[in-house]
Amino acid sequence: MKLHRALITAILVILITSVHGQAGEQTYRLRATKINSTILEETRYISIYLPANYMHSESKYPVLYLLDGGAHLQHASGAADYLSARMLIPDIIVVAIHNIDRSRDFSPVHVDNIPTSGGAKKFLGFLSEELVPYLDENYRTAGFNILLGHSFGGTFIGYTLLAKPKLFDAYLAVSPAMMYADNYVVNEASAKLKPFKDTKYFYMTVGNEDRYFEALEEYASIMKEKAGESVEFKYVKMLEEDHGTTPYITVFSGLKFIFAGWQLPRELLQEDLETIDSHYIQISLRYGIEVQTPELVINALGYRYLQAEDKDKAIATFKTNVERYPGSANVYDSLGEAFENNGELEQAANSYHKAVSLGEKNGDVNLPVYKTNLERVSKK
Repeated sequence: MKLHRALITAILVILITSVHGQAGEQTYRLRATKINSTILEETRYISIYLPANYMHSESKYPVLYLLDGGAHLQHASGAADYLSARMLIPDIIVVAIHNIDRSRDFSPVHVDNIPTSGGAKKFLGFLSEELVPYLDENYRTAGFNILLGHSFGGTFIGYTLLAKPKLFDAYLAVSPAMMYADNYVVNEASAKLKPFKDTKYFYMTVGNEDRYFEALEEYASIMKEKAGESVEFKYVKMLEEDHGTTPYITVFSGLKFIFAGWQLPRELLQEDLETIDSHYIQISLRYGIEVQTPELVINALGYRYLQAEDKDKAIATFKTNVERYPGSANVYDSLGEAFENNGELEQAANSYHKAVSLGEKNGDVNLPVYKTNLERVSKK
């Protein structure tokens, strides 16, 4: 693909925009399913939003589970797409759990003024024994799970962290109602919370909501005292927001917090692939998941070599990208461009032909560009 050559950073932006723009057109990304829960004795409806490159990669992905999924799927998946496109976070699978009775499911104990309350134990059983195993069995999950809960859903997060701490690795608690049932979750945390064996990530927010402050400040204090360094914990008061607007901002900033350090430092773009790979090896160790150097990063490195007229290194780098991401049309197109620049027209035509073939298969919006490149080289 012909790209601007002025700056490496500009190249990277172009690559990101083109590839993710391509996949954004795919209709396969959003799936709906249902689980006939024996634990809850009812059918639960689930929406699953897949990463842009899911169908033409072999990668495994972290999973973001959304309580109140119907309310949060659109903005949460949008934030995930935006941040991953800029490589601030990994590509993630987003799972929306649609409500039937949130007052029942999210409340850890019964209170008289909410007749159906007290069903959190059963709902947590549904998550741990039915929903999460279903995702792990049917999708390429990485074993790093995030839970988002708003208001009553945030109460459930506090309960889950104590009841099944191994189920989720990270939490986004948005205006959590920790004052529920006379501060039940806060009191339980004070009595039972202790350091975790594996690092947890916990991002908690609240809007300009006075009645939440006392319980949340106490909970934050307990978290820091009892869990210590085993939890990366941050509590943010968003005083310009209210109960309805905190979720939108929390997902964006919370995902950045969880995956702080994920982004490749700019100076490493000037290094070789081995050095760049080492960054993602460290990320893998930090999060306990296998992370490969992204296709877009390797492509940017190849174009840096091409810009510097080091065609042998450019070709070698693009070949590595083809080996690692054989399902991507873009990697073959880039390899074709390197061959073309080096006067190896037959090899260029073969690579462009593969890009066209995969582009047609994947419904790639850059397919006209691939075809133009193939036609140009074929005429030569």
